[in-house]
Parts: sequence; structure tokens; C-alpha cells
Amino acid sequence: MSTGQKSHRASIGAMFARCTCMLFCAAVLAGCAVMDAGSKTAFDGSKPWALLPMQNHSDSPQAGESAEAILTTLLQIRGLAAMQRYPAPMKPGSMLPQLDERARYEQSLEWARGSGARLGITGSVDEWRYKSGMTKEPAVGMSVQVVDIETGRVLWSATGARGGWGRETVSGTAHKLLQDLLANMEIRNGAHAN
Repeated sequence: MSTGQKSHRASIGAMFARCTCMLFCAAVLAGCAVMDAGSKTAFDGSKPWALLPMQNHSDSPQAGESAEAILTTLLQIRGLAAMQRYPAPMKPGSMLPQLDERARYEQSLEWARGSGARLGITGSVDEWRYKSGMTKEPAVGMSVQVVDIETGRVLWSATGARGGWGRETVSGTAHKLLQDLLANMEIRNGAHAN
């Protein structure tokens, strides 16, 4: 084999290695996530907690309720044994459900104050969909907040977005995102917690 043939084979090998590396990087970035969260904070899981509505800013109906179900389960797994769920808010003087997101939150916060809850968890769903195109990757964006029920003050918050692979579900992607968002929120039972 001549020196020219060896050089040509080496350049083809190097080009193949570069292409493989670029494809690997593209595949890794396709399932990207971006997050910002408050500093590591411990909360007392033995205090009464209330689940408050997660506002749905997405185009998907009931995405907030789906996120609430995942969030509730993840918190129970992390040590929050008893959490009261808000009753379905109704329009004042009506038997119709309250559709105004802000009014739903305020009504639920009032309910939580009357129930004796000390801490509440709420948030928003900003994106809950499958991207358009051939692969239909799931895309989810959410925020989570822990609030002092008495004052309504936010004690801790986290926000993030995550995209998944074409074979994944939106709820599975949301589950992963919520796990990541809750990583800086610790549930302790007893002393040394808020």
C-alpha cells in the first residue's frame, strides 16, 4: 500500500470519527434540560401540608392536574406522608367550576388556611406537548414553589424545561423534570427543618 493510500484512509477514518462524535453530541443534546432552583432547603414533613393548584399556562387541557398527580407521588416518596389536596374551586354563587387560574389559587389558599395547613406546594405548567415533526419529542416546562400558607410568601422555588426522545411520553418527561426540580428540596420529619 502506498503512502498516498495510507494517508487517504487515515483522513477517512478521522472524518468518520468526527461525524460519529457530532452525531453523539447531537443525540445527547436532543434530550436537554434547563433548570434553576433555590438553594438546598429542608422542610418539615411532619407539619400539615396542602397541595395547591398548579396553574396551566400550556395549550394542553388538564396539564396542571397531571403535573399535580406526579408531584404528589414524588413528594410522598420523598417522605411527605400527609398532604391535603385542595377541593375543586367553584365560581362564587354558582355550581360551575372556577376556570380563572388566579382565582382558583386564591380560593385554594383560603381553604388551606382554614384547614390548618402550614406549608403549601404549587407551581405552573408552561409547556406540556409533543413537538411537531417526524419524531414528536415530548417537551415540558414547569415551575414548583413551596409557600407559607399563612402569609402566602414563597419559601423556595425551582423552574425548568426538558425535552425527551421520540419514544418517550410527556408524562414520563414531566416525571424526570419534577425529580430534577425537587432535588434541592429536602423533606425531613422533625427538627432542623422549616
